[in-house]
Amino acid sequence: MLERNDVTGLPDLKTTTGRVAPVRSRRPIYLDLLPPCNAGCPAGENIQEWLRLIKAGEHEAAWRQLTADNPFPAIHGRVCYHPCETACNRKDLDAAVSIHSVERYLGDLALEKGWAFEPPARESGRRVLVVGGGPSGLSAAYHLRRLGHEVEIHDSAELPGGMMRYGIPEYRLPRVVLDDEIKRLTDMGVVIRNNTTVTDLMATQAVGRFDAVFIAIGAHLSKRVDIPVTDASRMVDAVSFLREVAKGERPVVGRRVAVYGGGNTAMDAARVARRLGAEESVIVYRRTQAQMPANEEERESAEREGVKMNWLRTITEMEQGEMTVEIMELDEDGKARGTGKFEKLAADTVILALGQEADTAFLRSIPGMNFDHDVVRVDPDTLMTDVDGIFAGGDMVPSERTVTVGVGHGKKAARCIDKWLNLDRSQRPPKHRIVHLEDMHLWYFGGHSRRQHSEQQPETRISGFGEIVAGLSPKEAEFEARRCLSCGNCFECDGCLGACPEDAVIKLGPGNRYRFDYERCTGCATCYEQCPVHAIDMIQENQR
Repeated sequence: MLERNDVTGLPDLKTTTGRVAPVRSRRPIYLDLLPPCNAGCPAGENIQEWLRLIKAGEHEAAWRQLTADNPFPAIHGRVCYHPCETACNRKDLDAAVSIHSVERYLGDLALEKGWAFEPPARESGRRVLVVGGGPSGLSAAYHLRRLGHEVEIHDSAELPGGMMRYGIPEYRLPRVVLDDEIKRLTDMGVVIRNNTTVTDLMATQAVGRFDAVFIAIGAHLSKRVDIPVTDASRMVDAVSFLREVAKGERPVVGRRVAVYGGGNTAMDAARVARRLGAEESVIVYRRTQAQMPANEEERESAEREGVKMNWLRTITEMEQGEMTVEIMELDEDGKARGTGKFEKLAADTVILALGQEADTAFLRSIPGMNFDHDVVRVDPDTLMTDVDGIFAGGDMVPSERTVTVGVGHGKKAARCIDKWLNLDRSQRPPKHRIVHLEDMHLWYFGGHSRRQHSEQQPETRISGFGEIVAGLSPKEAEFEARRCLSCGNCFECDGCLGACPEDAVIKLGPGNRYRFDYERCTGCATCYEQCPVHAIDMIQENQR
C-alpha cells in the first residue's frame, strides 16, 4: 500500500512498501534535470556531458562539446575560479570533481593535437562589429562566426586578449597558450584589427557596413584616490604596472612594496612584485579578510609566496621609503571606519589596486545610449543597449568582472544578435530545475581522492615568470572525470532494469537509455528509489 502524507492525507508518490493496489495511481517517468555544475558555469558549458565523453574515452568529442560553448578551455582551465566546483554535489560527499583541471587537460590536448574549429556551415551575408578584443569580445566573435556572420574585432591594443594578456600574469597564463587559442578564431575567419581605436562608433559602423555591434571594451582605467605623496614616481596603478610587466618590461620596485586594495588584481600585483625582487610585498586593505573581494585561492597562493596581509588599514600619506596608514575598525553595520590611530609602514613603492572602470567616453554622444555610472545600461535578457542593434557585455555592463563571465556574455550576446538580425522574437525555453544531493539515491559511489594538478614550490616559482601549475596526465583526467555523479541525467547504469519486479523497464540500446512498459508497470516506485542520479520521478497517473 502507498503511504499517505501526514498533512494532505493523499498518497505519497515518492515512497513505497512493496507493491501497489490493483489500480495504479502513479507511474514513473524518465527525466533530465540540470546538474549544478552546468547551472553554476558563467560560460554555460555542458560540463556533465563533456565529462561523460571523457569517461567514454572520446576526448576529441569532449573538447568539441566543451568548445560549443567556450572556445578557450586551455585558458579557462588555468584562470577560471571554477564556480562549477563550488556547486558540485560531490563536494558534500568527499570533494568536488576537479572540473577546471580536466578542462585544462582537454584544452592542452587540443593544442598538442592541433584540433581546429569547423568553419561555419553557411554564410549569412551579415556583418557584425565587435569593439574590444578581450574575453567577451573574442567569445562573441567566435559564436557569431559559427553562426555564419562576418565578424571584425577592432581593438586598441597591440595584440588581442585584453586583460587576459595585459592583466593576468604569465605564470598563471602562458602567452603561447593564449595566442594559440586565439589563433583558432582567426583560422575560422574572424578578422582582428589591433591598434585600431574606435572613437566614433556610429561612423565606424556606417563605413564598415556593419549590421550590428557588440561593445566589450573591458575595464582598463584604474580608479584613483587622493593620497599626499612626496615622490609621485613611487606610486603606480596596478593596471599600468601589470601591463608594463606583460609587455616584457621589468620595473624597479625596491625592496619593500605595498599594494593598496583587496581584489584579484591586488593579489596579482603583489605576487608580481615578489618576482621582480621585492623582499617584502604587503597587501594593505581597509576591511577584513572575510570582506576581501579576492578569490580565496588567489589570496592563499599569494601568502604561500610570502605576500603579507595587513587588514583594517588605509593609506593616508606616502613619504620617502614609508607610508602612513590609519587603523580601521568595523562599525555595527560591518563597515570600516577610521579610529584616528595611525602607524608607519616601510614601502619603497605603493601599487594602487582599487578597482577599474570602463572608458565609455566614446559612447556618451550616441543618442539614446544610457549609463549607470561607468557601465552601460543593457537589457539583462538580451544585452542590447537602449540603442537598437548595439549590444554590450563583459566588464562594461553590470556584472562580476571575470574572464568566465565575459566569455559567457559573449556567447549570450552572439545568440541575441543572431536572433535580432533574423527578426526572431521567440523566447528560450525555461531551464530544467537543478538537482541537489538530497534528491539523489546514491548507492555505490565510494570516496575517491580528488586528482589535482601539482605546483612548483613557492621559493622556486617566485624566481621567474614560468608557469607554476602543471596539468593532469590522461590517466588522472579520466579518473577525475569518472568521479562525476551524473546528477539528474541517466547514464545507463541498468539499476532500474534490474530492480523492476514486473520487467516493465525496456532497455533501448547503448546511448538510447530506457522506456517504461506501462502495461506491466504497477507504479511500485522501486525504479525511482534505486535510481542513483534522480533520472526517474513518480507522477500521478493522470498527470502528463
